[in-house]
Amino acid sequence: MTVEETVDPKESPATRRVNVWDSPWLNTKFLVGGSIIVVVILFGLLGPFFWNTELAYTASSPTNLPPMWMAKGSPEHPLGTESNGRDMLASLIVGIPASLRVGVLAATLGMGIGVLLGSLAGYLGGWWDHVIRTISDSVLIIPSLAVLIAIASYVQFPDTTMLALVLAMFAWPGPTRLVRSQVLTLRERGYIRMALLSNVPPLEIMFVEMVPNMLPWLAASFTGNISGAILGATGLEALGLGPTRVPSLGMIINYAMTSSALVRGMVWWWLPPILALIIIFTGFFLMTVGLDEIANPRLRGYGNGGK
Repeated sequence: MTVEETVDPKESPATRRVNVWDSPWLNTKFLVGGSIIVVVILFGLLGPFFWNTELAYTASSPTNLPPMWMAKGSPEHPLGTESNGRDMLASLIVGIPASLRVGVLAATLGMGIGVLLGSLAGYLGGWWDHVIRTISDSVLIIPSLAVLIAIASYVQFPDTTMLALVLAMFAWPGPTRLVRSQVLTLRERGYIRMALLSNVPPLEIMFVEMVPNMLPWLAASFTGNISGAILGATGLEALGLGPTRVPSLGMIINYAMTSSALVRGMVWWWLPPILALIIIFTGFFLMTVGLDEIANPRLRGYGNGGK
């Protein structure tokens, strides 16, 4: 069926042209949030080409310099330096990708486990569903931050990869429940019944036929999990329980707290990482809301006068 056959003949030509280009993926929230995240990623990727990131390490710069627009500031350190001789601009260029890396890795592992377990529970049912649903519900009610603090108190994280692996332990129950609920609906569709009649293997039905139809829901869950993982990692790092050798946003906040930057009035030390986190969370939040609207037509306000 062509586009011309789907439009209402009573509509004006101008309205028809708008409807032709009307796509759920042209969602304002999703596009704005994605643009924010792209800018943040480019800042971390292109920053080393324009600034010396070696200044992000201890004793690489003069200490306690204010930003260049304040008295005694220096253009050589535009955002100032802190008490350990780290340049704040270099710390942000190194710290933002480090925090994003933890969030993406933890969310990817959690999503992968969630898709596998949710598909098995929803499609196979029976004791598979009972066991997986019981375990995921049990993990959901565990206070994850308290458990992470306890683990981090006894386990030294050498790098962000180990931290992401620990965070992934609590990133899979949400996607598991989401995928299970979607699979329970999809397995009643006609094309799934035709695949069953054609003796298509169960794994192929789950991961070739069903998973592609869940991509908008999975993408929304993925972006939400990235924010959650970054928040968890930042919390641990701010408490001094993260990898101390990696200048991440959480560790910048930790150094500012332990050096009493707030009391000393060193706003340029603790405010930039907090603003960076706010921008990152805002971007992922807008992407998540936009993807929810893309996946659910009712949230887009179409039809029934936008009700």
